[in-house]
Amino acid sequence: MKRIKSTAIRPSEITPREVFVNRRALLKALGLSTALVTTMGMLGAPPARAAAAKMAFTRNPRYSTTETPNSYEDVTTYNNYYEFGTSKDDPAAYASSLRTSPWSVTVSGEAAVTGRFTLESILRPHPYEERIYRLRCVEAWSMVVPWVGIPLGDVLKRFQPTSRAKYVAFKTLFNPEQMPGQRSSVLDWPYAEGLRIDEAMHPLTILAVGLYGEVLPNQNGAPMRLVVPWKYGFKSIKSIVEIHFSERQPVTSWSAAYPEAYGFFANVNPAVDHPNWSQARERRIGSGVFAEKIPTQPFNGYANEVADLYRSLDLRRHY
Repeated sequence: MKRIKSTAIRPSEITPREVFVNRRALLKALGLSTALVTTMGMLGAPPARAAAAKMAFTRNPRYSTTETPNSYEDVTTYNNYYEFGTSKDDPAAYASSLRTSPWSVTVSGEAAVTGRFTLESILRPHPYEERIYRLRCVEAWSMVVPWVGIPLGDVLKRFQPTSRAKYVAFKTLFNPEQMPGQRSSVLDWPYAEGLRIDEAMHPLTILAVGLYGEVLPNQNGAPMRLVVPWKYGFKSIKSIVEIHFSERQPVTSWSAAYPEAYGFFANVNPAVDHPNWSQARERRIGSGVFAEKIPTQPFNGYANEVADLYRSLDLRRHY
């Protein structure tokens, strides 16, 4: 397993442009008082942290980076989750409207075992693991997150996919009453993502149900989300309600909305630019305001584990 020494990248040294231009985050970074931030009416008060249930898990060092994780506040207040709004702080502000219990997942397609399953029946047979993964967003920012979850492959095997199952697709809950961002036309809802079956079965791919040893917060994709650490964050679909095995490559939300920028594979590749910016360097969320960007690693630093999956592909064309 490729490891990065924690001394190589110090989160305290790096701050993303997005934090710099976000007034609330900037004021906090500059050390201004909570009272001053609260009095600035347009900013409002930051959301209070709700009490979360603790989880029983074992730490898996084999699949964990040695980098220092971001703070709980970083990870839970700076999110892309358009179902609750397009600003990075919208999910933390509005995701409390999401009801995560009871929750069920529909499994369909090229598999011997299909139907509707409770969340508990999907998760219960598997012991939870903590894995500290890097998360790289296409907007050129990154985090280090201590996820708690289970290998996706272990779950999928229980449904006995057939030899025709070349891909596995996922959908997010569609409920505009609970998810106000779905009332906008920013994307075609519900959110859809997909993986090749070998990507889905790879031991690095997990279903996350927690953070920092606690139950996953709504704004981070409760009650269950995908985490694929060598891909850009938009592949890690949140609040999953459908799993579908298919022979053909599925349509995915961002690839359909902006195919010039968001390909189906979405592997972190510093040599392939987004149409509007370079992907060669990145900033770590929660770091100093004036810190320099750091080089982006191919496959987000997981090349030793996953590069062989793509040896037959042109990674500039299959982005």
